[in-house]
Amino acid sequence: MQTLDLQTVLERFFDALVNGDRPAARTLVAKAKEAGLDSQALILDLFWPTYQTLERLDRADQISKISHHLATRLLRVLIDQSSASLTAARTAASRGRTILAFCGNAEQEELAAQMAVDLLEANGFEVNFAGGGIAADEILARVNETQPDILLTFASNPADLPGLRELIDQIRSIGACPGMQFAVGAGVFNRAEGLAEEIGADLWAKDPMDLVQTLVDQPSRRADAQQRTVGKSRIKSTKKAA
Repeated sequence: MQTLDLQTVLERFFDALVNGDRPAARTLVAKAKEAGLDSQALILDLFWPTYQTLERLDRADQISKISHHLATRLLRVLIDQSSASLTAARTAASRGRTILAFCGNAEQEELAAQMAVDLLEANGFEVNFAGGGIAADEILARVNETQPDILLTFASNPADLPGLRELIDQIRSIGACPGMQFAVGAGVFNRAEGLAEEIGADLWAKDPMDLVQTLVDQPSRRADAQQRTVGKSRIKSTKKAA
């Protein structure tokens, strides 16, 4: 088995993506597999860090639009290919918990959410993923119809927040699905500490694997309306109690 210099692979992989070099990107993924990275490790150690780099540069206007588009489209193809193997080789027993998942409207936000839902499915959750751009009344109707255990919004952008806050309040006020957890992660929630609590989310996570672990470890966690804006101190106390 080859020894993998992950930092070098990350740098070369990023260069291949922003240049739209499909053969080079595929070759690097193949070499990572040969070195022992399975489909889950590819997401966690290669695809997700590269995605984060792309988004950080894009927000800082340090990458051209065409390079960003080339990279995200190519990364999407590679994630699709890897995730097919991930879900086909699923070894986790069903957890008996269903997730209805959404994300922000942009291509890159759907890309991030896809990594999260693929890992959730591989780890025993039953997931329906609708992507972005879904009206709140349609989400509410789907919640009423399917009664999911978890409503997840992963990789949201700032423009999504008013609607998301209103949706959470509406579902709670009418008792549409009393036992359902509201989970959020990545995107704007990684850039604004305490925001997840402020909008009334029960659970939050910074990346796909953190999301999996949080949903596995805290199936009964519910937001306290009196503590929604506590922020960092509450995050610490929650982790200690988990």
